[in-house]
Amino acid sequence: MTTRRALALVRVRGRSMLPTYRDGDVLLVLRGGRPRPGRAHVVDLPPDPAGRPRPLAVKRVTGRDPGDPARWWVDADNPAEGVTSFDVGGLPDEAIRAVVLGLVWRGLG
Repeated sequence: MTTRRALALVRVRGRSMLPTYRDGDVLLVLRGGRPRPGRAHVVDLPPDPAGRPRPLAVKRVTGRDPGDPARWWVDADNPAEGVTSFDVGGLPDEAIRAVVLGLVWRGLG
């Protein structure tokens, strides 16, 4: 499956990426870009334990999953908040939706 590369704007919700990004920040992202370890990305997390879908999230891709190098390990910048690969395991390539290119507008949150 080929993903078309395109620029997009996304709004951060929540506090899992503090202090880097905060609730309400607007980010410029590149959809369809290859994962870049060390950079923040928009990711599709698996459903919660009750089977409910989670919203897209901004997470830091730290590298390949040490237990399964075909998957990506994601983390939050705020160790006190957010879902990470410690909670859901590594993510497949198709769950990495976009790479964050930078902050466009600082939110009020």
